[in-house]
Amino acid sequence: MMARDDRFYAFIVAHTSNPSSRIRRISLHKRWVKACVCAISVLLGVAAYGIYGLTQQAVHLRVAYENQRLRAENEKQRQQLNSLNQRVEAVETVSRRIAEMSGVQHEDQQSSTQRGAGGPELPFDIATTIEYRTKVIERDLRTYEAALHTRSVTPSIWPVSGELTDGFGGRSNPFGGGSFEFHTGQDIATIYGTPVMAAANGKVVFSGWQNGYGQVVIIDHGGGLTTRYGHLSHIDVLENQRIARGDMLGRVGSTGRSTGPHLHYEVRINDEPVNPKQYLPHGVD
Repeated sequence: MMARDDRFYAFIVAHTSNPSSRIRRISLHKRWVKACVCAISVLLGVAAYGIYGLTQQAVHLRVAYENQRLRAENEKQRQQLNSLNQRVEAVETVSRRIAEMSGVQHEDQQSSTQRGAGGPELPFDIATTIEYRTKVIERDLRTYEAALHTRSVTPSIWPVSGELTDGFGGRSNPFGGGSFEFHTGQDIATIYGTPVMAAANGKVVFSGWQNGYGQVVIIDHGGGLTTRYGHLSHIDVLENQRIARGDMLGRVGSTGRSTGPHLHYEVRINDEPVNPKQYLPHGVD
């Protein structure tokens, strides 16, 4: 019985012109071939698994990095929104104070009664909400600032405290004779030397003596509005000086056409005298 030949033969023929060339036979055992094939397959499998593992690890690292970046970005945005919200709340507090100063009623103070509510339901977005609140506050601040400016340049305080004597309009001649005359301001009788205060912000356009007024200060408040403070015993301001409401202008006296210590107070619009009481509805104590 012939023995089984497990060898694998490969023949290599040398291409040569020499007639004596020999055919060489190279033989390999099948077990070695199988072992080599298995080894190569294992190596290829390990290499493929390694490449797959590295690819998955790279994807995992990339996803982890992206998640970390997104978390950091979200945290940054959250902090920015919190900071913006705190600033908005601080500005709202300031706006309420300005509203109180300006006399303009704040939206939160307009009504304490229960009111109807409704409308379509929309998604809540904090950034949009804060942006809207900021726009509302900016609008309110402009309103309050305008009101404050108007109030600051509008006579809103009495220049002195005292007794209201002759008012705006017709009156009997205080020097007698039975005649009547037109009085262009409001007389306030008070103690000689009492400080006289500016009724509003403005600029001194005259400081000195005028017939009938004696020593007088005239303040221009802008927009054609002026005030006059007459019969002063002493003047403490200069022409072109900027004045704030409540600043001292001088002291009560009896200079000029006067029968005794008092302040002659005028309000004029485009140089036409108007009744000061329309700006000062509560009178003087």
